[in-house]
Amino acid sequence: MGLLTIGAFAKASRLSPKALRLYDELGLLTPARVDPVTGYRLYAPEQLARARLVAWLRRLGMPLARIRHVGTLDAAGAAQEIRAFWARVEADTAARRDLAAFLVEHLSREDPAMTPIAEPLEIRYAALSDTGLVRESNQDTAYAGARLLAVADGYGPGGAPAGAAAIDALKRLETDGIPAGHLLNALEDAVEQAALAVRDAADADATSATSSPSSPREAGTTLTAMLWTGSQLALVHIGDTRAYLLRDGELFQVTHDHTLVQSMVDEGRLSPEEAASHPQRALLIRALGTGETTADLRLQEARPGDRYLLCSDGLSAVVPTEDIRQVITSVDDPDQAVRELIALANGSGGPDNVSCVIADVVTGG
Repeated sequence: MGLLTIGAFAKASRLSPKALRLYDELGLLTPARVDPVTGYRLYAPEQLARARLVAWLRRLGMPLARIRHVGTLDAAGAAQEIRAFWARVEADTAARRDLAAFLVEHLSREDPAMTPIAEPLEIRYAALSDTGLVRESNQDTAYAGARLLAVADGYGPGGAPAGAAAIDALKRLETDGIPAGHLLNALEDAVEQAALAVRDAADADATSATSSPSSPREAGTTLTAMLWTGSQLALVHIGDTRAYLLRDGELFQVTHDHTLVQSMVDEGRLSPEEAASHPQRALLIRALGTGETTADLRLQEARPGDRYLLCSDGLSAVVPTEDIRQVITSVDDPDQAVRELIALANGSGGPDNVSCVIADVVTGG
């Protein structure tokens, strides 16, 4: 079969001639030949497969620049790139879905700040942090108060003050009166303040260090925190500290790790089993202090009987999830539960600092 005119090729590929001209200009789909006299674009039949792929990727919403990159890859590489793109789309969609649900609920109320709660709820809580059996110092910070629950895991030479500074920046939310409709905005503002506080703490540590002030003193922290509002928990999360929810006997991981290996799992490049033993499993791609500092924000509806666990990776990376579930299912007292979880981590070698916060949602009155 000979070359196809742009009109015939457009009909066969289900792309418009206008789209084909644009894709030629962008280098996505170059004609097999351009007539030197008329300037007509001519296409080879074997280009149909690529044209259809471009059309499908556009239907997925993939940006043209990324489609161009996919076009340079072999079949396996292109599949991997599409999988990675869609994993990011699904994560973004989930975040928008949470925000949409909050806005629908907020706008459905006549006065969100004044609407009475049908069943008054309270939280019982406990927090504990331990150095572990290997590290010389503790860079974790765990905090539990009447409204704020938080765990931070600092890293670098100034990790301990960085983690403490992040949580201190959130503590003002315990006393501030925050209307329900402003909850996520207030939390987002507080996280920005926490990021500044972390950088200030790292700079102060570098200045006071005995090493040369010009030497690199990278420091930062992960942060997972929940702000209690009486019927909801507003969550902020960045890094690989985690939040779990125990509801009706089932344990759910509420947060998503911001680590290199988790991104590789999301994109299908690693299995969860391979990720657990990967040499770079602790490498963060998001944290407060350096690099990407965008935190996840969401609202979590509270129910009587819920139990929340916040922890550093000193627990989650060492103790199997089923063992964690067993403790928080069987031990009613939050203080005793956090002690037993830390004992589990230390019983598994205690290779890292370990911090736990437990909060139970109970009926008030």
